[in-house]
Amino acid sequence: MSLSILDILREHPEEFVSGEYISERMHCSRTAVWKHIRKLKAQGYEFEAIPRLGYRLKSAPPKLNMQTLLTDLNTRVLGKQIKLLDVVDSTQRVAHEWVKEGAPEGAMVIAEGQTAGRGRMGRTWHSPQGKGVWMSLVLKPSVPLHLTPQLTLLSAVALCRAIKAVAPVDAGIKWPNDILIGGRKVAGILLESSAEDERLQYVVAGIGVSVNLTSTDYPQELREIATSLRIAGGETVDRAVLIRTFLQQLEYLYELYTEEGFAPIKSLWEALNVTLGHPVSISGATGVVEGVAMEIDDLGALLIKDNSGKRVKVYSGDVQITGNLPGQPGPGAK
Repeated sequence: MSLSILDILREHPEEFVSGEYISERMHCSRTAVWKHIRKLKAQGYEFEAIPRLGYRLKSAPPKLNMQTLLTDLNTRVLGKQIKLLDVVDSTQRVAHEWVKEGAPEGAMVIAEGQTAGRGRMGRTWHSPQGKGVWMSLVLKPSVPLHLTPQLTLLSAVALCRAIKAVAPVDAGIKWPNDILIGGRKVAGILLESSAEDERLQYVVAGIGVSVNLTSTDYPQELREIATSLRIAGGETVDRAVLIRTFLQQLEYLYELYTEEGFAPIKSLWEALNVTLGHPVSISGATGVVEGVAMEIDDLGALLIKDNSGKRVKVYSGDVQITGNLPGQPGPGAK
C-alpha cells in the first residue's frame, strides 16, 4: 500500500491530495492512510499535511549508491569492498558473517536502515531508513589484544574530525567514543573484537551517525538527549561525503597509529574531548564512580579523582557528565 500511496501523491506534484481521495483510491480507511504516511515518514519521506487540504509529498530520501560512495575516495585499503544493503537487523551481524566468509581488512557494510542496531552497553541504536550513516567496518590490526581499547579512541577521533569537516557543528568526544553536540549524542561507535589464544584476530567497528534526522524522527524518550547533524547544523548533510571523509580520516590515523603508536592519537583525542575536567558519574560492572575526569592513560582508560580525593582508573562504563558542557544550557534554562 505504501508504494501506491506514493504513486497517488506523485500524480499530483506540488499539490495537496486529500486523505479522503487517497482512501477512496486505495479502498481503505483514512486512519489506514494516516498510518501508512507515518510508516513512510519513518523511512525518510517528508510530507506536508494541512487540515482540509490533505497531504503533499515534499521529498523522498536520497539513497546511497556505489558511484557516489566511491567517487573521490582515495583510501588505499578502507572501503575498497562494500556491501550496500537496504534494511538489515544489524550491520555488525552482517560484517561478522562476512569476515567468516573471508572479508578482507577494510571491508564495509552499509545499510539504509537497521531494525536492531547495536550500541554500547547492550543498548539498541535508533537507525531510521535513509536518514543516517549505519555501517560496520572490518579492521585487522597487528596489535596485542590488551591494546584494543586504543582503537576505540582512534575511531572516535576519526569520526569527530569527519563530522566537523562536513557539517557546521561543534562536535566533541565523550569518553570513550560517543560524539556529542551541545551535550546531546549525535554519533556512537561500537567495537567488537574476536580473539584466539589471546591474539586479536579482527575488529568490527560499528559506526552510527544521526545525519539528517528531524526531531519527529526520534521517539519521545530520545528527543532530549539525542540530536542530528541536520538539527544541530541547520542544513542537510550528504551522507556519501561523510562516509568518504570518515574513511579517509580513519585510514590516515590508523597508519599514524601503526607507525608512531598511541601517543599522537591520545593527543588528538584530548584536543577533541568534552569529558576531561568535568564532574562525571560512571556506572560499571563494579558499581558507580563519581568524581572529576582527570586524564586518559596510555591504554585509553579514564582516570577519575573521586569525591574522597582518591584516583580511580576506569576501563569501561556508562559515563554521565554531571557538569554543563560548552553549548549546553544550564539548569533551569529554556
